[in-house]
Amino acid sequence: MRLRNVKNKEEILSNSSYLIRTPEEYCGKWSELFGNTNPIYIEIGMGKGKFIIENALKYPNINFIGIEKFDSIVARCLPKIPEGINNLIIVRMDANNIDKVFKNEINRIYLNFSDPWPKVRHASRRLSSKVFLDKYDEIFVSDKEIYMRTDNRDLYIYSLMSFSENGYVLTDISFDLHESNDLDLITTEYEDKFSSKGMPIYSVVAVKNSVQNSK
Repeated sequence: MRLRNVKNKEEILSNSSYLIRTPEEYCGKWSELFGNTNPIYIEIGMGKGKFIIENALKYPNINFIGIEKFDSIVARCLPKIPEGINNLIIVRMDANNIDKVFKNEINRIYLNFSDPWPKVRHASRRLSSKVFLDKYDEIFVSDKEIYMRTDNRDLYIYSLMSFSENGYVLTDISFDLHESNDLDLITTEYEDKFSSKGMPIYSVVAVKNSVQNSK
């Protein structure tokens, strides 16, 4: 993916009160930063932020954290955030460090249109691989919820298998999410682009509760 440079990028990043550039400092302290004990949902790979921002506006009693590794993309997201939102934080970081930034404090993870890493030798880089699922085990509060959407069928099938092999129960499996015409669905920028072309959107909710974890 070619990333276009953003005019005044550094100024945008430096002046935003929503951006955390040193997230390791808040490991185990995110509820303190939000100032409440509401559930915390994170989106790993938030893109330009449409999904995470709309969720924060719709659900004020849930804390949302959008994660993105590229400054240029973060700089496109930040100006879109309306003033006065107190349940949204944007973090610039690599997902490989997820277990160094959060510790037993996340209630839900969103994986929306993640990089499919199509080559077999790169399978461990997929955000639904065992490598990452093991990291997620360290950041969830107790019960685990992963909501995934993708336009890539191969990644989807791989993820269904990976979730199942790692103790997750699969629910809400859909091979064409938009076929249901759910008008209440919050979408991503990629999702709007793909669905407008008639491409199917694959989705699944993977859950693993604390009782399952103890087995």
